[in-house]
Amino acid sequence: MPIQIVRNDITKMKVDAIVNAANETLLGGGGVDGAIHKAAGPQLLEECRKLGGCETGGAKLTGAYRLPCKYIIHTVGPIWRGGGCGEREKLVSCYKKSLELAEKAGCETVAFPLISSGAYGYPKPEALRVAVDTIGEYLLNSDMTVYIVIFDRASYQIGEKLFSDIEEYIDDRYADEHAEERSARLLRLNMHRKNMPPAEFQTLSKASRPMEAAPAACAPSLSDAVKQLDESFSEMLLRKIDERGMTDAQCYKKANIDRKLFSKIRSDRLYKPSKATAIAFAIALELSLGETEEMLKKAGFALSHSNKFDIIIEYFIEHGNYNIFEINEALFAFDQNLLGA
Repeated sequence: MPIQIVRNDITKMKVDAIVNAANETLLGGGGVDGAIHKAAGPQLLEECRKLGGCETGGAKLTGAYRLPCKYIIHTVGPIWRGGGCGEREKLVSCYKKSLELAEKAGCETVAFPLISSGAYGYPKPEALRVAVDTIGEYLLNSDMTVYIVIFDRASYQIGEKLFSDIEEYIDDRYADEHAEERSARLLRLNMHRKNMPPAEFQTLSKASRPMEAAPAACAPSLSDAVKQLDESFSEMLLRKIDERGMTDAQCYKKANIDRKLFSKIRSDRLYKPSKATAIAFAIALELSLGETEEMLKKAGFALSHSNKFDIIIEYFIEHGNYNIFEINEALFAFDQNLLGA
């Protein structure tokens, strides 16, 4: 998966390179910088002394020494001064130059902290937006996998209005679902109290359910039914890509899906994806809610109002927001699985 937002200790990440949010001297400091220097050992400081510092927005590469990664990329983020002093441009530069260094060194996996969001005061929601936008744009032309490492949930929260809007949306739909469940429970309780015979209870229960279609007069044989297989998930996906005029690469990158996984789906007509993967492709193709449900059905899944993950997906589709990174930010904030995984 090209971008993942994870909770972890960056010094323990087994990736090709980790990024250090350093100061201009590169000689260590507090926060992530201090933790990386401490974990890597004194040899890191010795190498950093020879680099002659680094300008804000720049990046330099060193060995990793005692860390489980191969390299450390040191980048200097901007100090937040209200947003009118070029902070965003310098932060974008940190991510771009770090990614360029990682690619030049042959790295396939890179882990970033949320640069400048600690002692330098860059607002966390805005810092995360810069990170996912810049990395996402870069990965349109690269096959690296990038982790954005959040040390703990207390250090991260999506915008307050979006969070409250989604929370209200979830509550409304949970309320509807639970009201139906309550009605069914009350019905069973009343039947029990009245000692109604089971046959009468079943008849009454069925009356509250959607009507079922009458069975066909002559059902097809099993062999005939098997021959009438509907369009598979893979076939629907490839058809929708063609209808949207997209290339395969545009689709799987927009879906935050690894190229190798897409190749498996393309080569296997009966491939069964995970629910998160199926929804990621629906988001990439900007399908309507009905089309998304149809695509999920092809993979053996459905959306449900008893599932927070599903309600959050429904919220973004109904609001016409198909930015998978924004959706993943919201899923992360509500402690749900991310799309594309």
